[in-house]
Amino acid sequence: MRFRLVPGLVLVSALAVVSWGTPGARAQISDDVVKIGVLNDQSGIYADLGGPGSVVAARMAVEDAGGSVLGKPVEIVFADHQNRSDIGAAIAREWFEVGKVDMAIGFDHSAVALAVEQLAAEKNRIAIAGAVGSTAFTGKSCTPTEASWIYDSYALTTSLAKAIVAEGRDTWFFITVDYTFGHSLEADATAAVKAAGGKVLGSVRHPTNTADFSSYLLQAQASGAKVVAFANGGGDMVNATKQANEFGLTKNQTMVSLLVFISDVHSMELQAAQGLKLVTAFYWDRNEETRTWSKRFFARQGRMPTMPQAAVYSAVRHYLGAIAAAGTDEAKAVMAKMRERPVNDFYVKNGHLREDGRLVHDMYFAQVKKPSESTGPWDYYKILATIPGDQAFRPLAEGGCPLVAH
Repeated sequence: MRFRLVPGLVLVSALAVVSWGTPGARAQISDDVVKIGVLNDQSGIYADLGGPGSVVAARMAVEDAGGSVLGKPVEIVFADHQNRSDIGAAIAREWFEVGKVDMAIGFDHSAVALAVEQLAAEKNRIAIAGAVGSTAFTGKSCTPTEASWIYDSYALTTSLAKAIVAEGRDTWFFITVDYTFGHSLEADATAAVKAAGGKVLGSVRHPTNTADFSSYLLQAQASGAKVVAFANGGGDMVNATKQANEFGLTKNQTMVSLLVFISDVHSMELQAAQGLKLVTAFYWDRNEETRTWSKRFFARQGRMPTMPQAAVYSAVRHYLGAIAAAGTDEAKAVMAKMRERPVNDFYVKNGHLREDGRLVHDMYFAQVKKPSESTGPWDYYKILATIPGDQAFRPLAEGGCPLVAH
């Protein structure tokens, strides 16, 4: 491991295990190395959902690809953006201009993702988003060299609202974190509820890092809504869900989180999280293929993978395959092959990358199990339905991506 000092920043990089293979005489690999940078929150509130686990997943992808592509080694570097867009942008700029990074991945933070996406396009590099909710990433801010591998706020809220309203739970009340992320989730979910024939009976907004949700939960209870939806995330979502159980809301109302990771459920434990309904792109115990990969990940990380961690593996493998097919690591040529080739792995089957950068794939409507239904740690979800990709994601023509012909 080596440390490289940049003004105001300390970047950490780690070399993935590599095998050199047979040199490709005609391979067009810049700097004789393919360098991938995992940029995310390594130590803060989002470290469990991505963080060091995403670096592990990226290394696994490189190793499973043989450690090299077109006869050249593949290197993994990583850095902590501290959930600040200025720090994330500074790291990405140093990576692209000095560090010779070819592709940056992860982010797990919309503001960071939007900043890196533009820098990558400017420097002819690739940016692949993991847990990024902003629809602008593949919409009005789209570039020729970006991809979004998991979800956006449209996929999270629209699919979930349609599925729950279809069950007859057609009146909703929102408890929303009071900044852009929460407002966007609530707006998208509200539109979906109304489009499905449901009604929104009210909403209340709370500041970030709220410890006491009692007044908000009492308003939700008094509304009589069949569904109480949490348009927040991380610690706020965990606290709200725990306190909803303590107040007894779950006896008569359905709790829904518009964004939840298995790491959140693990933190809450099933007694508090039971019954929570959600949409996810990945669950480790969905089939034999997901279980096999996830147990390999668990052996290294001591935790089952989240959807961002599984997505990093999938995206890195697809990226390396596209380099091999293109015969070069030049960004636009690689992106063309990434769009041309279907994505088939344990994470997604028959996924395809659209011209706006959206990876279209199935999503899953799930419910957190009761403690009595779980066989042990990490056995947390029941998959209730599969949501086909063409229904889960915003139609291409509606995104506002300037690259899309209308």
